[in-house]
Amino acid sequence: MTTLPFHRIAILGTGLIGGSFALAIRKQIRSVAIIGFDRSEGAASALARGAIDKIAPDLATAVQGADLIYIAMPIAATIESLPQIAAAAEPGALITDACSTKTTVCKAAAEHFKNSARFLGGHPMAGKEHSGIENATADLFRGAPYALIATEADPDPRVKTFASLLAAIGAQPIHTDPETHDWAVSIVSHLPQLMSVALARVVQDETDETGLPLSLSGPGLQDTLRLAGSPYAIWRDILLTNSANISRALDRLSQAIDYLRTQLTSKEIQQEFDAANALYQLLRKQK
Repeated sequence: MTTLPFHRIAILGTGLIGGSFALAIRKQIRSVAIIGFDRSEGAASALARGAIDKIAPDLATAVQGADLIYIAMPIAATIESLPQIAAAAEPGALITDACSTKTTVCKAAAEHFKNSARFLGGHPMAGKEHSGIENATADLFRGAPYALIATEADPDPRVKTFASLLAAIGAQPIHTDPETHDWAVSIVSHLPQLMSVALARVVQDETDETGLPLSLSGPGLQDTLRLAGSPYAIWRDILLTNSANISRALDRLSQAIDYLRTQLTSKEIQQEFDAANALYQLLRKQK
């Protein structure tokens, strides 16, 4: 167990990410009160699972008295809630979000958090293709990078405390700025999602009335299409708030595909396989 100076935590959005964060905290911090708020029925399930101690009737009530406020709602809902959170937050509270893009959210937060309450942008690089509290787990963040929109030398002790909390639940804090974050995730997160969607479209369009070629697919296709199981509702705000970076990532992928097309009968294509193998091995070592 870990003892950290958070005594009351508000979880705004008790789905996969918020629920998993609450469950992870529950394992690590003694005597912490966790209050949940959700616009859906997820809070009741979070309460039943023991992720939260109490359901707040509204957002302002959830925030009152909390020294850590964890926003795990969609991007648009997060931005919409920021004025109300800022008005109700305790002066010394730390407010952090888990949104998948940071530039738009952090700019909005800067307009509202101007007193001693601190907004810290965050993004856990963890998740599943299926959302909801029923898929939440205390180990979701273990071994996963967790972006923090702050420098390692940030003098605010609340930032260091939260980074220590992330380490305690197994996450790996990475400090960055909003623009760099959004460029990076467009390559390693948003592009793979759209690749999976595009591949699914090709397979669907090419499958005929006999079931071919889909009926001949093996586990490789299922592994590659895992991200295709993620619903559009999760990705809508991401695409809207990071469209320029994602467009550039798609252009870069298109260039790589065009190059492969020109090298299909050339021995030079082995270099592309070798480079891909090396990157895959590097990723395996990082886990």
